[in-house]
Amino acid sequence: MRVVDNSGQSWFLSYLRQYFWAFLAAALLGALAIGCAGALLFASGHLITRSALKPENILMVYVPIVLVRTFGFSKAVIQYLERLVGHDAALRLVSRMRVRLYRAVEPQALMIRSKFRTGDLLGLLAEDIDQLQNIYLKLVLPALSALLIYAAGISALGWMDGTFALLMGLYCGYLLVIAPAISLWTSLAQRRTFKQERSKAYQELTDALFGMSDLVLSGRTEHFLASFAGQQSKATAVESSLRRREWRAHWTAQCVVGGGIVIMTVWAGGWVAQNHLEPTWLASFALVAFPLLDAFVRAGEAVVHAPEYQDSLRRLKESEKNTHIPAAPAVSPPAIFVDTVQQAISGTPDPAGSQTAACRSGHTGELLLDNVSYRYTDQQAWSVRHISLHVPQGGNVALLGRSGAGKSTLLNLIQGALQPNEGSVTVAGTPVYTGGAYSSLFAVLNQQPYLFDTTVANNIRLGRPDASLEEVRAVTEQVGLAALIDSLPEGYDTRMQETGLRFSGGERQRIALARILLQNHPIILLDEPTVGLDPLTEHELMQTIFHVLKGKTLIWITHHLTGMEHMDEVIFMEKGVISMRGSHEQLWQEQPRYRNLYELDHPLLDTRSALDH
Repeated sequence: MRVVDNSGQSWFLSYLRQYFWAFLAAALLGALAIGCAGALLFASGHLITRSALKPENILMVYVPIVLVRTFGFSKAVIQYLERLVGHDAALRLVSRMRVRLYRAVEPQALMIRSKFRTGDLLGLLAEDIDQLQNIYLKLVLPALSALLIYAAGISALGWMDGTFALLMGLYCGYLLVIAPAISLWTSLAQRRTFKQERSKAYQELTDALFGMSDLVLSGRTEHFLASFAGQQSKATAVESSLRRREWRAHWTAQCVVGGGIVIMTVWAGGWVAQNHLEPTWLASFALVAFPLLDAFVRAGEAVVHAPEYQDSLRRLKESEKNTHIPAAPAVSPPAIFVDTVQQAISGTPDPAGSQTAACRSGHTGELLLDNVSYRYTDQQAWSVRHISLHVPQGGNVALLGRSGAGKSTLLNLIQGALQPNEGSVTVAGTPVYTGGAYSSLFAVLNQQPYLFDTTVANNIRLGRPDASLEEVRAVTEQVGLAALIDSLPEGYDTRMQETGLRFSGGERQRIALARILLQNHPIILLDEPTVGLDPLTEHELMQTIFHVLKGKTLIWITHHLTGMEHMDEVIFMEKGVISMRGSHEQLWQEQPRYRNLYELDHPLLDTRSALDH
């Protein structure tokens, strides 16, 4: 497959182009369903009128009876097909969007955590992608269907009466275009205010939930609840005002619909009076206006909610700009979700192609930080100051320190997510900050690797989509999962369940480790992968990690000292500078503080024998 560079593509039009024919088919089906609803009432009106005249024989109304039944069944069937086609296209499209976002969150989890508040990130993942789905299902499809019905209906009227068709074209155009535009313009400021207030409340509530212990200990619980209740009241007041405005607009639209039905009835009555139309068709022309005009009202109401989607598009675009999220490739729709994942990853434009090739050929993973300093703004204190570090190919380094000590910032500098204000960061003599090239040099094993609800093999293949089943089996054997996977009902074709719920925490980390082995990057970043595991599982996982990643350059960020005897160098950071450094043996011999910390972290061990291991 030829790799297509679609970086910088939009979050709306580019995907709409990819699935244009699917959405067009759904819109045609939607218009056909509305047409069947209109035809049902049209035939029903004729049937009722003909039946009221007491025909001599049932055969006189047999055709209208058959048509009523046909259009009644057809409406339901076509409406089902329209939803099937439209939702299928929308869900496939949204799966690509989630992959696009996932490919930034998974390898760059540390960088994202340092640049976004928790509430912002959860809002981005949980709300904005869903809003984009609603653009296609609740805005694009109804609007396209309504436009198709508008064109067909006015054309049909034009064939009968050109002057009346022009009048109804203007009248329906008001429902379809003018009324929604007026409603949107008058409520735009209020909708923006409501969105901001709701987003602010969501962010604060999310952050408060994660920091509840701090609120309780500081005695600020009541203050937070009062502040949150005030924000909720503001948002509720704005929402109530919007709902009243929407009700008035809806009431006005229904009045316009009623006026349209009256106009159609008067026009049809005039044609009957002039003997251009049989009286039995009068009710048909009155009733057919109901579903057609209602479709215009629903499409117009969908347009009024467009600003909500615009905010989500803007947030996703800004997040992509800030996190270097690569775009998904424009390829044909996949058969299953994981195919989307694989094609998206395999189609990633590689701005550092030479580095990738070097990594695949066994090029060195030597890491050098030369007098590196960084701060986020000129007014803030230095997050990292005068850090020098040399890690040879295959070296192992642990970074320790309290929260805020500068570990995450230093790791972001190493990844190339941040550019140092002073000094340089290089891998094999090449600067890592090259606009995203770090992805070809680093693999990350973080605290909670994401697993998709697809097969075990496909989840592992996220590391390298073109890997054969034999290669997948080989890496699972290395990480100690082969026997477990073979015992599953369908082996490697067993589905993981959402977020990998079929497996334990340690097993999920081993699957993520198998991905890393397939990637074969020279430098591995370990972001506390054993957090939340029991001591035995943690010990076994760390033994596996050190064994299978032997020869790789390891940078391990952690808060405790388990496994330090495996590291070539242990670095403690405080306030952005290195406060202690050296091998485990050196620090044990020379630093009483390190001995105390190690003993506290190993209360049940004879720490004096630790050096013997």
